[in-house]
Amino acid sequence: MIELSRRGFLKSTGLMALAATRSPLQRYIARIERDISTLDPARRLGPVEGNVIRAVCQGLVRWKPGEFAIELDAARSIVEIDPTRIDFTLQEGLDIAGFGPLTAEDVKFSFERFAHAGTQGSPSPYASDWAALDRVEVTGALSGTLHLKHPAPALWTIALADISGVILSRRQVGALGGEIGASLLGSGPFTIAQWIPDQRLTLTPNPAFRGPLPTFEEIELRPVSDDRTALLGFRAGELDFTAIDLLALDKVKQLPATTLTTIEAIDYVWIGLNLEKPPLDDPRVRRALRAAIDVDAVLLAAYDGKVPRARALLPPGILGHWAEAPLHRRDLDAARALLKEAGWERGFRTRITVFNDAKFRAAGEVVQANLAELGIRCAVDARDGAAFWSAGNGEAGRDLDLVLQFFKGKPDPSFFTQWFVSAQIGAWNWQRWSDPEFDRLHARAAATLDTEARRADYIAMQKRMEDAAAFIWLTHDRLAFAARPWLVPRLLPDGADWQLPLFAALG
Repeated sequence: MIELSRRGFLKSTGLMALAATRSPLQRYIARIERDISTLDPARRLGPVEGNVIRAVCQGLVRWKPGEFAIELDAARSIVEIDPTRIDFTLQEGLDIAGFGPLTAEDVKFSFERFAHAGTQGSPSPYASDWAALDRVEVTGALSGTLHLKHPAPALWTIALADISGVILSRRQVGALGGEIGASLLGSGPFTIAQWIPDQRLTLTPNPAFRGPLPTFEEIELRPVSDDRTALLGFRAGELDFTAIDLLALDKVKQLPATTLTTIEAIDYVWIGLNLEKPPLDDPRVRRALRAAIDVDAVLLAAYDGKVPRARALLPPGILGHWAEAPLHRRDLDAARALLKEAGWERGFRTRITVFNDAKFRAAGEVVQANLAELGIRCAVDARDGAAFWSAGNGEAGRDLDLVLQFFKGKPDPSFFTQWFVSAQIGAWNWQRWSDPEFDRLHARAAATLDTEARRADYIAMQKRMEDAAAFIWLTHDRLAFAARPWLVPRLLPDGADWQLPLFAALG
């Protein structure tokens, strides 16, 4: 049984005393890699939106500061009655400005809407986070029960404690016609004071928040897509916190008044091949490209060799990591033989689509040079922001060839595998790879509490990805951040999820 008590939590952490004694300080300015898209939790683009959402909204539970462990948030108590029933009771007096108190009806609305919160009423791209949910039963103004279709070991980490578990005001979303945009309101520690697209988003403390006062009276988030520009801004004093390119790591170490943080990430960066686009629809051609691309050279060009090489989807430390996955070394003779067998020994024209920044352009150029040795003329298509992230959506995704993709990880393997099921074709499965057995294993692993059985299923799924030859794994990444010495950032262990309200000040 999982049971959390708010009284015990507050007593053990000393937050009652902290709330009474802490006073707000000045602001800090943090760089984000791009401007926000919608702040709808069910339609968010990624961690940039997620970090703002977690500052504005509360969930029943949340992550503890800096770790993947769960503590109470909006819930006064939450109890796992059995593997398919979770009872909750909200705190009293949680309020969303202009829309009244937070209730169990809001919890029901927020969780159940993932089944229809996509465009034109389609399921949310994150619907699988709540795939195990049957319904939320409201048993009182502040209480209810989550009824699950089956046991769901990932529900606590992927949904409840994360962005998919935040609680919206049903009344506010209704007033907005379902289109939240940047108008998000919540019961969390901060509220959105101002958003100037492509310039800045400003957060200020929410006077209705019932938790401890934030350390800072203002947080400013500035979108800067280029790592070099961001580093210049940091050096000029225009930014207090920024992710930095690993290529600049040695230079940043020499900067005065700078604190450096590095994190072994759980991201996944790979080259995906579109199985519906000839000649990539031929597995022999895909295997030839995998044999021809020098992954070590790609990592040297893009990351100065400062990241570990990946062999499969799941990184070390995540359940189902396949330590024995094959390590593909460059083999031009094997590549030529496969192309000849497939009837493409004279080569062909193709294209690799990359996000438009220095490291991914460099990676694309290495791939271009590698394939040229086989007579394959590969163009590098570098796209900015939204143009890149929409490249694989809908029917437009049929026109992709190779894509250098990079996704952020979460602490459960189901979050990694969910993007490659058949239902994600046209959304995030840009390989357009459909494997019913992979889909079946994904569903089974997400519904079992047997850790070893889950581990076996996730390894089996990765073996099927290996056999498809639609994925050329590059790295799980290493992240680095620069901060002012007076600023203590609070990052979750994946490095992508930031607890902005918990950033602290020294002195």
